Amino acid sequence: MSLQDRITTLQNRILRACELAGREPVTVELLPVSKRQPLALIREAASLGFPRFGENYVQEGVEKALAAPDLAFVLLGPLQRNKAKPALQHFREIQSLDRPDLAERLRRLAAELEVTCPVWIQVDLWDEATKLGGCGEADLPALFEALGGDPRLPLKGLMAIPPPDEGAAFGQLADLRERLQQDLGQSLRLSMGMSGDLEAAIAAGSDQIRIGTAFFGERRT
Repeated sequence: MSLQDRITTLQNRILRACELAGREPVTVELLPVSKRQPLALIREAASLGFPRFGENYVQEGVEKALAAPDLAFVLLGPLQRNKAKPALQHFREIQSLDRPDLAERLRRLAAELEVTCPVWIQVDLWDEATKLGGCGEADLPALFEALGGDPRLPLKGLMAIPPPDEGAAFGQLADLRERLQQDLGQSLRLSMGMSGDLEAAIAAGSDQIRIGTAFFGERRT
């Protein structure tokens, strides 16, 4: 199957899911996850209307960002404090902010580098943090305090990787988003849902779904 065929299949799934949920398809962003995919294929995707790509590893994403400065790369994977500087320099967004010490490190570096980088908080409501990262609900206030409303790190939304067997996960995340929007007095986007569960994520209100293999095909090693 060609890249265009895979994209069309995904777009049709999104269209049907939005119709069932009473949503406009333009309200759901399809973010291709380009981990271990060659730059030529990423550029082909860009030519088909996808200028933004999610990357799981800092070094790989930095290399691609340097090779393709006209494209936007978003960090999805865990971020260690010692890689915060290149992450700020080369990623257009960081979706895996999950702890106060990292927020403080990013704030200091953003001021030093004079850069602005939107961030998403990776939340974990299912005790999966040891495997995938994420901030528990009880720890969110400390993370918001560490961010301090810094305009160089504008908070854009919440990202999550729910366990595949947690049927209520998307509803829990949607409820959390609503509570936080009221507490913070600002709108927050939700990034949740992958190829196997994008319909349920869209029904629950996801604004962004992250798709890897179903978009690009099998990953290169």
